[in-house]
Order: sequence, then structure tokens, then C-alpha cells
Amino acid sequence: MAVTVPPPRSSPDAGPDPVADAGPDPVVDAGPDPVAGAVSGTVSEAVAGADAVVRWTARWYEHELGWTTEGRAPVRLLTGLCFDVLELPAEAGHALLRRPVRTGPVLLAGGRMGLLVATGGADELPGLLDWLEWGPIDLDLTAVGAGGRITAPSPRGGAGSPGAAVWLRPPEPRCAAGPALPALAGFGSSGGDAPDLVRLVDAAATECHRVRLSHARAGLLDDSPAGQPLAFS
Repeated sequence: MAVTVPPPRSSPDAGPDPVADAGPDPVVDAGPDPVAGAVSGTVSEAVAGADAVVRWTARWYEHELGWTTEGRAPVRLLTGLCFDVLELPAEAGHALLRRPVRTGPVLLAGGRMGLLVATGGADELPGLLDWLEWGPIDLDLTAVGAGGRITAPSPRGGAGSPGAAVWLRPPEPRCAAGPALPALAGFGSSGGDAPDLVRLVDAAATECHRVRLSHARAGLLDDSPAGQPLAFS
């Protein structure tokens, strides 16, 4: 029996929405980089400097990417407006990035990885997982869409504090031609500029399942008597 991809639910226009470069030398519209001022001698100066960093980071995302922020510490990016985010365990995410699958911008925050996808992708995730026959499995693959928020990585790059959000595949300049965010265009679709959301979800689910099985094996090996056979479907 021929299988067809479920059509997208009414999602906003997911056409190309080039995004900005998050390299170490931000564009001047965001104003002078205040990071040096955040390490002054007095507590009041340090607080004022930290506030300046927050304002500068929010301006950078708003001016250079056109993304809506909550400009308080930590700066958060609002999802469901310019993009949605697929979230998965960092271990599975790193394995995904080694696969020949196209993605949009990718960020890492602690033990979770975020894959930016076209607006509406979060609503499509449950149906796609069911269609790809991943629905009954607890994959720890989730999505953040309309009304959600994610912590904004520093535009300056670098590791930052432990667990801080960082870009692994940073956004591209808004004025530059580049791949759009992954969108639902049909299984195996290679038309247009957008990476295919179906391929991305399937690859992400596969790596999440592999991590799940790996952890289950490790737990059984730790708790099981020596020589007891293990079975996995």
C-alpha cells in the first residue's frame, strides 16, 4: 500500500527566513560590546555591567536576526514566531550531527540540544512520529513552539559558564543566502532551500532510540548476574 506524508496542519509561512551570523564579532547595530564592563571592581559596577550585557544581547538578536526576546537575565528567545525548536538529549544530538542530514541552526544548553525548525514544526512533531512509527516509544524527543521560550546563547560565542547555552551551528546573517529552517515539504523532498523536516525528525528519533537502548543495556549489565543473556528488539 502506498504511504503518503500527512499534510501540514495550518502552519504559518515557513518560507526562507535567513538568520544572522553569531560569530565573535557582532554587527555594529547592537552597539559596543559591554562584556569588558561587566568585570569592574565594585559590586554596583558589576551589576550595571551585567545589565548592559543583557541589553546588548537582546538588541543583537532583535536587530541582527529579527527575533523577539525577553530582555532580562537570562535573555530568552520566543518560539513560535520566527522558529520552533526540536529538543533531544545532547548525546543523541551529537550523533545526529555526524549524520548526513541537513539542519538549521543548532544550540546546546546543558544536557539538551535544540534544533531550530520552521514555525509550526512543533505542532507537526507528534503526527510525524506516529507516521514514522515512533509514536509508541518514549524517545525524549520534544518540541517547543508557540508560547515557548529558550535561553539565548551568547552572540559572542565561546564556551561560557558550564551548562550555558552555546551555538553549535550558529545562525547565518539575515542578508546572506543560506538554507532555510527545516520544514514539512514531503518525505525525501529535496526541492527548494529548506531542509526536510521529515528526514530530520526520523534521524533524531533514530538517535534518541539508540541512546535509550544503550542506556537500558548499561543498566541491565550493571544490575544483572554475570553471564545472563540480554535481549533487545
